[in-house]
Amino acid sequence: MKNHRTILITNKLKQTKKNKCPLSDRKLCIIEQKQQSFPYRKYKMTFRFGIYVVNYVYLYINTILMEHEIIISPVYNDYCKQIQELILPIQQIEFNVPVTLEGQPDLLDIETNYHKDGGGFWAALDKSKPEDHQMSGTIGLINVGQHTGVIRKMFVRKEYRGKEFGIGQNLLNTLIAYCNTHEINDLYLGTVEILKAAHRFYEKNGFREINVDELPVIFPRMMADNKFYHLKLKESAKI
Repeated sequence: MKNHRTILITNKLKQTKKNKCPLSDRKLCIIEQKQQSFPYRKYKMTFRFGIYVVNYVYLYINTILMEHEIIISPVYNDYCKQIQELILPIQQIEFNVPVTLEGQPDLLDIETNYHKDGGGFWAALDKSKPEDHQMSGTIGLINVGQHTGVIRKMFVRKEYRGKEFGIGQNLLNTLIAYCNTHEINDLYLGTVEILKAAHRFYEKNGFREINVDELPVIFPRMMADNKFYHLKLKESAKI
């Protein structure tokens, strides 16, 4: 039979093996284990908070989209007044661009200045609003010939900006899709220095900033423009 001392030592060895720590360092091991588990608990809490934020944003975006019924559609002269009411306040009041309606005759006749020569003009329309207050964004394309197009009048109403709506991106995608089916291979645009968000948007979509002397001679430059971009859609077909 095992004596009392042998049984005691055996029990201590079993306890040591179970805890994976020497008995003399038991307190130190407990502290170390707690310290090692703390970063995991902190990471787990951060991960759960991240999931909560993602779910909240998802629900927020879906709520917004359910409240609005936005479509991208070609528009014509019957929308000229809404186009002017959207664009002029953004230019003159929000960004203090020194332009007037008289200096932008294209806003008075969309069909002649955009549609007639193979270009187009599109608007984002919120069908959940009254008919005369539906316009939330615009973009225009002038076909200047030689497989070249010029983007004009890309504006989004302030309360409709942001990724939750994606209006600017959808307007640009619609214009580029039109270019790809109408043999327009190069896109140019002019803008002003103060529109920093617009610059980032164009650059994100592959536009390259160019100097004024790189513009084609057929580019219809506006007096206020002082920053220019170019996007190569595809190489012109060789004859």
